[in-house]
Amino acid sequence: MTTALITGATAGIGAAFARRLAGDGHNVVLVARDEKRLREQATELHDRHGIEAEVLVADLATEEGIGAIEARLGESKHPVDVLVNNAGFGNKGEYLEVPMADELKMLKVHCEAVLRLTSAAVRGMRERRRGAVVNVASVAAFVPRGTYGASKAWVVQFTQGAARDLAGSGVRLMALCPGFVRTEFHQRAGMGTDNIPGWMWLDADKLVDAAMKDLMRGKSLSIPDPRYKALMGAVKLAPRGVLGGLSSRTGRKYGPR
Repeated sequence: MTTALITGATAGIGAAFARRLAGDGHNVVLVARDEKRLREQATELHDRHGIEAEVLVADLATEEGIGAIEARLGESKHPVDVLVNNAGFGNKGEYLEVPMADELKMLKVHCEAVLRLTSAAVRGMRERRRGAVVNVASVAAFVPRGTYGASKAWVVQFTQGAARDLAGSGVRLMALCPGFVRTEFHQRAGMGTDNIPGWMWLDADKLVDAAMKDLMRGKSLSIPDPRYKALMGAVKLAPRGVLGGLSSRTGRKYGPR
């Protein structure tokens, strides 16, 4: 049996990936900060799907947390064949309203951790000539809207560049760019969501199903919903100045309150 490691595994998109991969017969390594929730999730997945579910408590905003996951990804006796870099968060507030320490924490989780964990996983995958990495970004990567969008733009560019470098190696890399998903993300950031139209919300399990299809097709970028595909197509055609103003107004309308 193959093994999948998922960061931010206890809720939202990460939990949906854990359910899907366990249902497909993968053993799973579940990574998050809350040990109680991790163990409950591991027991449920083991009992439901008959797979082995390993728990790894780690905070990706810390050196110790990233190092612990790097070490697990480097194990040769129990190699990881699928890595899902899903852990992430948002900060409430505009530029200069958010404390610098929180901005740097976001960059460590969204950028440094993704770089280091992807690299730790891919080394072994390339030697075995098989494996896959999904780095969860956001459609925010395609619009000029704050540090969050900038960090997710980095994830997209890094993933697609690495995918090109690894072409023909048997290792697939894909950046996943969802829109609004019903998760704990906004609640944890203290962001209101009542002003977000219902049509903009995506279901996490359906999103993961679409993402896995894109991964199997060998895509390096997945925007897993026709509504958001259309929106991002319009974004590509919009002048940057117009896009910046629209992004700012949209952020005030649909973002934190």
